[in-house]
Parts: sequence; structure tokens; C-alpha cells
Amino acid sequence: MRPHLAIAMLALVAATPSAFSQQAAPSSEVPPVSENKVDTETFARTVVSANRFEIESSKLAEKKGVAADVKDFAGLMVKDHTKAGEDFKAALEKSQSTASVTPEGPPLLPNDKAMLDQLKALDGDAFQAKYITLQTQAHKQAVAMFSTYARSGDDPALKEFAKKTLDTLKMHEMHLKDLAAVH
Repeated sequence: MRPHLAIAMLALVAATPSAFSQQAAPSSEVPPVSENKVDTETFARTVVSANRFEIESSKLAEKKGVAADVKDFAGLMVKDHTKAGEDFKAALEKSQSTASVTPEGPPLLPNDKAMLDQLKALDGDAFQAKYITLQTQAHKQAVAMFSTYARSGDDPALKEFAKKTLDTLKMHEMHLKDLAAVH
């Protein structure tokens, strides 16, 4: 499994759908992680990128021709992931980690950018279907990564952030199951 970092918020967001793909990682991407451990650097980078993906893709959903319940979910994503980003920033300030990441940057990881680009090219029903699919994948991976880091992370402040954010991510995952069933 291999996670990419997005502003975590929830990274909840977190973590992008492709972040845990089983492909070899190009040298510019985050290294693979085991299912039992996520290193702090990987967690932090993935949270930042995934969180940004969640916010930007959900802002797109609010503007595209989607059903009212999908639009409501997108608004919740923007709100919750913005808060997660603020919580992540606060956790980084308390952190003992030397992780080289800031809540504002770097740009999206390649897989997060590719997913966002896919969404930008779509409208209406095609956008809605892809949005729900990508959000479902992203939240499944985020829950796995946050659970792992909350259990075995090295940095106490980031570990607490992961534990605190996990419930929100699980709630998003359940909401997505309902949306997928309806649409």
C-alpha cells in the first residue's frame, strides 16, 4: 500500500484513492508503506495532498450539475476538510517531527492532481459518478492510513490528530455509501 499526502484534514480525507495503489513509486513520489506502519513523513505529505484534493474536488462539485444531496455532501467535505487542515497545522506546530511539509504546500501529489484533472474535464452525471467513485476510494484509503498512524505513528501530536480525525473520515465513508446506493 502506498499513501500520498494531502492536507489532511481528514485527510480524511484524506488520502487519495490512488495513494495506496500497488504500483512502483517514481522517485518523486512518497515511498511505499507497510500495512502495519506509516512513517511520519509519508503520513504528513499524504495528508496535505489528499486534503487539498478533497477540498478542490468538492468545490468543483458545488459548481457542477450534481444532485442536491451530492452538492450537500461536497459542502460538508469543504467544511470538514478545511477544519482538518487547521487541525493538522496545529498538530504540526506541536509535533516533534522533522517532517518536511507545511500545510500550504507542496502542490498536489501526481495521483491527486491526475484525479482532480479527470474531474475538471467532466460535467453533470459523468462528473457526479466519478466524484462519488473517487471520494469513496479516497476515504477508504484515508481511513486505512489514519487508523494505521493512530495505532503505530511515531509522533504523539500527529498520532492524536489521526485519532481525532478518524471518526470524521469514517462518517464521510458511510455517507458516501449512501450516495453511491442512491446514484
